Amino acid sequence: MSVHPMPEFGSFCLLLALVLTVYNFVVGGFALWGASAGGQRATSVPVARWSRLGETARRAGIASFAVLCCAAFALVWAAFTNDFSVEYIRAHSNIALNPAYKFAALWSGQEGSLLLWAWLLSAYGFVLRMRHRVDVRLSAYASTILAAIQVFFLLLLVVAAPPFSIAPGPVAADGAGLNPLLQYPEMVLHPPMLYLGYVGFSVPFAFALGALMMRYPGEKWIHITRRWTMVTWLFLTVGIFMGAHWAYSVLGWGGYWGWDPVENASLMPWLAGTAFLHSVMMQEKRGMMKNWNVWLIFSTFLLTILGTLLTRSGIISSVHAFAESAIGAWFYTFIVIAFLVCLITFLMRRDHLKSENKLESLVSRESSFLFNNMVLLAACVTVLWGTLFPLISEAVTGSKVTMGAPFYNRVNIPIGLFLLFLTGLGPLLAWRSTSLRSIRRNFILPAIAMAVTAVGLMAAGLRPWNDGDDMHSTFFSLTAFTLAAGVITAIVEEFVRGASVVRTQTGKNLLSSAALLTRRNTRRYGGYIIHFGIVVMFIGIAGGAFNQSVEQEMSYGDTIAIGPYRLVCESITQDSKPEYDTNYAVLDVYKNGKYVQQLSPEKRIYFAGTDHEQASTIVALHSTAESDLYTVFEGNNPDTGRPIIKVFLNPLIAWIWIGVAIVVAGTFIALAPNLARSPARLRQEDAVPVGVAAVDAAGVLAKAPNV
Repeated sequence: MSVHPMPEFGSFCLLLALVLTVYNFVVGGFALWGASAGGQRATSVPVARWSRLGETARRAGIASFAVLCCAAFALVWAAFTNDFSVEYIRAHSNIALNPAYKFAALWSGQEGSLLLWAWLLSAYGFVLRMRHRVDVRLSAYASTILAAIQVFFLLLLVVAAPPFSIAPGPVAADGAGLNPLLQYPEMVLHPPMLYLGYVGFSVPFAFALGALMMRYPGEKWIHITRRWTMVTWLFLTVGIFMGAHWAYSVLGWGGYWGWDPVENASLMPWLAGTAFLHSVMMQEKRGMMKNWNVWLIFSTFLLTILGTLLTRSGIISSVHAFAESAIGAWFYTFIVIAFLVCLITFLMRRDHLKSENKLESLVSRESSFLFNNMVLLAACVTVLWGTLFPLISEAVTGSKVTMGAPFYNRVNIPIGLFLLFLTGLGPLLAWRSTSLRSIRRNFILPAIAMAVTAVGLMAAGLRPWNDGDDMHSTFFSLTAFTLAAGVITAIVEEFVRGASVVRTQTGKNLLSSAALLTRRNTRRYGGYIIHFGIVVMFIGIAGGAFNQSVEQEMSYGDTIAIGPYRLVCESITQDSKPEYDTNYAVLDVYKNGKYVQQLSPEKRIYFAGTDHEQASTIVALHSTAESDLYTVFEGNNPDTGRPIIKVFLNPLIAWIWIGVAIVVAGTFIALAPNLARSPARLRQEDAVPVGVAAVDAAGVLAKAPNV
């Protein structure tokens, strides 16, 4: 009888999943070829037989999901049962580890994270294959392409990075434990969210490539993949900002985004995917930018694979990256093959992507979408260049030169401000061409809001000439606040204009009318809510121009003053837990002389299951809509032995997380189906007389596309 039944079961499941997926890919591809005109001429086999063969491939893909579920369960079971005979469990778990983090061990190391990647891809494939009757032939192409991607990851798990490898020598009594930086509640959710975004972009990629291969008529593939893309984009958005919040709450440096290479690896596909979500509307409504859209989704997918490579190959230095490994060559090969498949398919089918219309005016909604795409891609290329520059410089000069935050900020802050401007501009422009009268009418209120905001901020002491080289210079902050006021006004104006028409039709109050308006066109007005959330996030980011920090040694009775706050040290305490020893300060917080609360920043030293001590910072926060008071126990001064406390005052940072919540809500609204109106209701609304202005607004609502 085997000594290690569960690891062997897990290894068998991975091997079986590989066999099923290879069958799905090879037989599915063969069935597609056979069902085509060329296959029919070559073999004279009836289409029905090819369809039955393709059905077996689809079922093999479905079965691979069930088998991979068993493999993932085997690894989680090994973690919960402390099976340190498995090298992966020995390296990433230990007996004293919290159960939630034992579960998170599934993705805390390289092999487990690749297993999560493969399992999520099989889950997306399972849903696709179960919904194949939406369009049987196109779904068959997409299923076969997903199987090809899955073969690559399963080969990695079976050959290059097996998660069930048996540890050499005697079974260890305890494991090395999970990295203390990962022992934080958000880290149970952040990686799966990020992976759901990364992996999910494989689905619209597969549909786009499949539609191109089969010369799929019309834009139905975009309609089929719209929800896939939006849900995937939402997962990636939430994953990115969970990571930013983790960095803010755990790393103890007072910031949330450091342009780390792995942070950049998640941002690049998000930028490309955002561009794709906007760009496909041009193809849906005007039959334009077909070549552009195909390459946007191709690039988004390739960037997700590149991000996976950067995180897991060890070719870059990052607090997020795994140790250097030999799987880099596998990823390089896969990226090259995937790119060549995309390029060859595009060259062979490019005549199928001719645009039906051309750009008629620079002052139109089409041009705003085009500029939006260019700005997002400019940001993406900048981040890609800065991320890969150390590798390029090392290959060319022999020395590795790293691009720091000043490079990214110098380029991306102006790009971000222009993007903020376009966020408000687009909804105010008409399709094809916008008249001068319409521009005057639509821009007057946003322009007034911007002027009032700029004058008010300067009167309050914010001067645009107090500029410097810092990311959050006052000039850029003043510009961001001013643009944000204009964009918010434009969005509110759109809601009020439409709600006024609905109020005239139904007699409801303005707020109820706005809600009904949103339900009638969820995609359009959900999009506006998403834009509003993005603007709120910009406000939070711009507040960083006013960050303050102070650092000093403290003992009982000592005081730190920062902004309106005064912190008094009540005690410095030591404690021991099963997994770590901790030093923490107890600080009483006063604002303008009034007691607010008590904060206890910690410095933990983890030792359970490890060969050496590992330090971790536990930040203590007092957060309000106005600012965050952020305290860090930095350790003891080696010369005096006294504790060092660092305090940051970060204005408006809560608005970043509020903005993310608004984006999530807006995405859910945009995904919801429109409210159906009964014939009786339509007749009732048509009978209501409305004024000239209301008729004009109703025409806008009826004819304007969803955005």
